[in-house]
Amino acid sequence: MVFEGLDEKGSEKQFNLDDFLGKKVILYFYPKDNTAGCTQEACDFRDNFNRLTPFATVVGVSPDSIKSHKNFREKQSLNFILLSDSNHILAEKFEVWREKSMYGRKYMGIERSTFILDEKGNIQKEWRKVKVKGHVDEVINYLKNS
Repeated sequence: MVFEGLDEKGSEKQFNLDDFLGKKVILYFYPKDNTAGCTQEACDFRDNFNRLTPFATVVGVSPDSIKSHKNFREKQSLNFILLSDSNHILAEKFEVWREKSMYGRKYMGIERSTFILDEKGNIQKEWRKVKVKGHVDEVINYLKNS
């Protein structure tokens, strides 16, 4: 599988799983840069980066623009790849582009989700409708025991 997107550095790049062969990937989808829950989740991945990288590469994905990702990355000192999926192509492939509802208004958006892709690019584990608190610890515990 090929991850296509624009990274936070503004370069159009394909992230091909061949680039990660032999290494697992934590692919996490989040709704929006600089919102409370998404910032907490990103900072949890950042703060646990050294506990995660022996097992997997971290890649965050949202529909935000490259400029938004760049600002988010700098403001929060994030140390992993952020991909802009503004056309929802990757989100749709992973079936996380969903109808949501807030205050009775329905709209389309990202369902906060995390996937562990194995060394061959297959989905090994998934978490849907992620609750931010304690999630990164769940991911670490899973990786340690798999």
